[in-house]
Amino acid sequence: MSGVQIAALKDTDLFKPLKVGEHTLSNKVVYPPTTRLRALDDHTPSDLELEYYDKRSKYAGSLLITEATFVSEQAGLYSNVPGIWNEKHVKGWKEITDRIHENGSFISSQFWFLGRVGDPQLLKDRGLDFVAPSAIYPDDTTKEKAEAAGNPIRALTEKEIHDIIYDTYTNAAKNAIAAGFDYIELHAAHGYLLDQFLQPATNQRTDKYGGSIENRARFVLELVDHLITVVGANRLAIRISPWAKFQGMKAEQDSTHAVTTFSYLLHELQKRADNGNELAYVSIIEPRVSGIIDVEKSQQVGDNTFVGQIWKGIILKSGNYTYDAPHFKTLLHDISDNRTMVGFARYYTSNPDLVKRLYEGWDLTPYDRDTFYATNNWGYNTWNNYDEKAEITKDAEISRLAKAIEEIKAN
Repeated sequence: MSGVQIAALKDTDLFKPLKVGEHTLSNKVVYPPTTRLRALDDHTPSDLELEYYDKRSKYAGSLLITEATFVSEQAGLYSNVPGIWNEKHVKGWKEITDRIHENGSFISSQFWFLGRVGDPQLLKDRGLDFVAPSAIYPDDTTKEKAEAAGNPIRALTEKEIHDIIYDTYTNAAKNAIAAGFDYIELHAAHGYLLDQFLQPATNQRTDKYGGSIENRARFVLELVDHLITVVGANRLAIRISPWAKFQGMKAEQDSTHAVTTFSYLLHELQKRADNGNELAYVSIIEPRVSGIIDVEKSQQVGDNTFVGQIWKGIILKSGNYTYDAPHFKTLLHDISDNRTMVGFARYYTSNPDLVKRLYEGWDLTPYDRDTFYATNNWGYNTWNNYDEKAEITKDAEISRLAKAIEEIKAN
């Protein structure tokens, strides 16, 4: 397969240092979260993941963000997604963060709670309810699956909301710090629980967590405020997707326009920054993508200019930056403010040395979407660096499944 030709970016602002929280990055290229389903069955990070993150952190001073990671069992469930809720998870992640730090790079843990897009059968199997801000299914298929499982969706109670903030997320945050993470990123994008609270299409509550913009943002802001006391603002980040219509979200077609909703949230985050509690970064999804799908240019709606007009801190933008390769005019424009980082997700999966390739102008290897969500090593740790010619046997890698990190170390 032919590679994607790119210009060398070594002499651009992309490779000027940037301070994010208490750490200084050597470049503005970020590996954003990419779900890959290579954890163990008990949601502990595996040997495959250790190898994967190790390879992608070799360019010293880079920032990587983990695949979305469950903060509890009730936050899921999907099979083979990593967790951060128990001591075994902490030990597994500590092996990974130690390796990344040995490489001179940095790592953020993305906290994930599925809400109405979880798997009702897997939750039922663990004796857990299928919960969301409101009892609104994302689609008929999910409704049928929930009813068949005997686990219909229901709205969270105020006590449960309190417990999620002050117990579930607190436990996950403390575990993340114990595991050696440099940052924690709250997943408030793409129609998952935090996003569900923010938007009217998925939040029709009549208590203090629903109705007005102020009430719909209450859960997220209360969570942010609490975690600032747990880990510090400079270790905390948040990801939002104002224009995504992924998983039943309505964006600009909602009863309250997305810009109105997210402008309020950003103003509140900026107020906290002005009072000495500036988050490490705000991550935003560009309207060029919606979830895992590229949006055709003719169908793109809106832009995120308003985000930078309100939020004065560090921004991470992600969303198909290779569409205008080889010269990356959009990317270079976005980073010219010296406070914006850029995320490459799909091309980082197939180019472990992506940062070096961008620096030198080496061709990018096309990614393989068919291997994104497999559970074996084929299409995961089988991509070569630009200057490597390793021979890889497909059948052998397909048969290589995830193992416990301590099992590999013992051998």
